[in-house]
Amino acid sequence: MESAIDQHLKCPRSLSRRVADDYQPPYAAFVGRASPSVKQVVMGYFGVQSKGPELRERALNALRGLVRAFGSAADDPVHHDLVEYQDASGYDNLIAVAYWDAPEKYERWVNQPGLAGWWNSDDRLRDGIGYFREIMMPRVEQFETLYAFKERFPGVGAIASRLSGEIEEHGYWGSMRDRFPASQTDWMSAKGALAVGQGQPALGGRVVITGHDNVCLIRSGQDWEDTDGEERTLYLEQIEPTLRAGMDFLRDNGREVGCYSNRYVQFIDLDGKPVEKSFGLGHWRSLDQLERWAEAHPTHLRIFVTFMGVAAKLQKLRLYHEVSVFDGAAQRYEYINCHPGTGLMRDAA
Repeated sequence: MESAIDQHLKCPRSLSRRVADDYQPPYAAFVGRASPSVKQVVMGYFGVQSKGPELRERALNALRGLVRAFGSAADDPVHHDLVEYQDASGYDNLIAVAYWDAPEKYERWVNQPGLAGWWNSDDRLRDGIGYFREIMMPRVEQFETLYAFKERFPGVGAIASRLSGEIEEHGYWGSMRDRFPASQTDWMSAKGALAVGQGQPALGGRVVITGHDNVCLIRSGQDWEDTDGEERTLYLEQIEPTLRAGMDFLRDNGREVGCYSNRYVQFIDLDGKPVEKSFGLGHWRSLDQLERWAEAHPTHLRIFVTFMGVAAKLQKLRLYHEVSVFDGAAQRYEYINCHPGTGLMRDAA
């Protein structure tokens, strides 16, 4: 048994863990280990927004253009996923999710003349569809992961170069925080507020939102591609409907519990066809507000109880999450032609 916090990220604790030192978790879980040379990563969500089937192909072509821009050069992302989501206003959002293992690589990539020129062109204002990019750059002390499997790590786990042994910090309320290296000395409390840095969300066009210190992001995923028989039925008929209800609550009522934005996304291929994987993606004002919802809100407790009731029967379902917090200066949220409820625009002053 080992700590989720890698050896080179450990330091003397001034804040205690939520459990005793002799705690034994109820089941095995793992984290990916990035090389000590990785100091900061980039999580980029690149979206195309449209409404109605008549714009579907135009939006898919725009998504394909983004994927072509990822290419295979040295500064391209380490990994990317394609997902889609229909928001509460009925808009379809196609999203390419990409990860870099260093901010300087992302900066070189995004500032390529062709790519930067395309994004900044006035033509984007006349395309008839919307675009957004939500960029977050956590230091390695500012994110944690948890996997119930040992290979093919998704999301930021693609940056990992090795696998941990079984970890101690899981299976109890508060374990998410305890897996953050920063939690050894920092409460990671929210400071400041979202703000509109450019444009006016109600008017559309180009809008830039600035983040505040310790905005929190959770990506919590499910992969049922390999399931069959009873396990597939349990997931599709018991776990997934309960999960969807919780995700819909956060989408529609998240503001009351501190959730800025929640998307329950489905993986797709380049033709827009669904793949049997999904994840919930939530921006929260703070880690502690995410914790309070997880520990006490009926919508999450129903998810937890439903899962625990069938957990012993799950062998092939792949479950994971990644949770991050960010410095205010390490976030940039940009929207073009998107409706004012998109992403972090809704809650920006």
